[in-house]
Amino acid sequence: MTKKSTAKTFGELIKNEAAKNPNFYLFSPDETTSNKLDAIYDVTSRAWSSLPKKSWDMKESDGGQIVELLSENVLFAVMLGHILANEPAMMTSYESFFSIITSQIIQHLKFLSQSESVSWREKYPAVNLLSTSTCWRQDHNGFSHQSPALISTLLNYPGNKVNCFFPVDSESALVVYKYMMESRNVVNLTTFNKTEEPQYLDTSHAEYQLENGASIFGFASDGDTFYLESESNKFDIIFTAAGDISTRESLAAIELLREDLPELKFRFINILSLTHEKIGTTDRQLSQEMFDKMFTKNTPIISNFHGYKDTLKNILRNYTNAEIFAHGFEEQGATTTPLEMLTMNHASRFDLAIDVAKRINRTDLVEKYEKIISENHAHATQFGVDSFEL
Repeated sequence: MTKKSTAKTFGELIKNEAAKNPNFYLFSPDETTSNKLDAIYDVTSRAWSSLPKKSWDMKESDGGQIVELLSENVLFAVMLGHILANEPAMMTSYESFFSIITSQIIQHLKFLSQSESVSWREKYPAVNLLSTSTCWRQDHNGFSHQSPALISTLLNYPGNKVNCFFPVDSESALVVYKYMMESRNVVNLTTFNKTEEPQYLDTSHAEYQLENGASIFGFASDGDTFYLESESNKFDIIFTAAGDISTRESLAAIELLREDLPELKFRFINILSLTHEKIGTTDRQLSQEMFDKMFTKNTPIISNFHGYKDTLKNILRNYTNAEIFAHGFEEQGATTTPLEMLTMNHASRFDLAIDVAKRINRTDLVEKYEKIISENHAHATQFGVDSFEL
């Protein structure tokens, strides 16, 4: 399967935006390059004036559209001024440091709610936040750089003003980016990894997924295509995930289980967007009827979330009373390998497969998967890499 970096896709989109609109700015706490969004340097430079330049500095000029400063608080405040002047912008940061501006984001959400009651106030471009260098792949920076806390905070905020996106690949990134740039009077938080990950969607599937907030992955499900949400098929387990690495691990768990438990039937549902208490966006939430068609009414669900596991579980609980086995970030971290990071938080393919094996009392498979986890831990401890590449 082809692999690409979603971060680089966003980088190209941002570059094109900067080239066609001189009033578009990217705000970044010196992480444009490390977050792989540096394609924008092909068409513009850092905003820089007066102070001396060093030989190792990136491109800089008075008219640069990249505002870099190692203070998320200052960057967000300046970006808001730009947005309230009715001009578009984006801000990027390492995921763990976006929570630094939580209070400022909440204050802006309060402002938006109040402004809509004032007749002369226009609707403003969205606050668009690109959250990368995430908790799941901080292989070198460690626990201090591992926190998806802002996701939970924003999804708990009432008022229909927040969208959290989890594009699973580059096609998904294209439709999310378009939505972000066209939306107004909302905060959009889009989370993705900068690593190269598998590409699953084509354009029509990505557009369908944005319209519904979620979609079936037919290639990983029994008797399905992405546009067929029928209850006629019966499944033993529904897998669902939001987030690129969470999705990859869920799909790998299904593949593993198909080898060991070929008699079971699975469906996989990828979630692209979440808003307060619902799957979907502020202007289109997944209905109960559509949820029942996708997830069925009583099939057990194994969820794998990029952020804290209960954040997604609580949203699913608004739709269903089915049994839910929830996985996600458990605030366990270290400077460690990718698979070790996943198993520390019980979010790896093997941890998900263990849920299924336990449910049907296959202790032999539980022991098999736990042995793989244990052997990889020993290998990673000794050599500093996983025993196989994810």
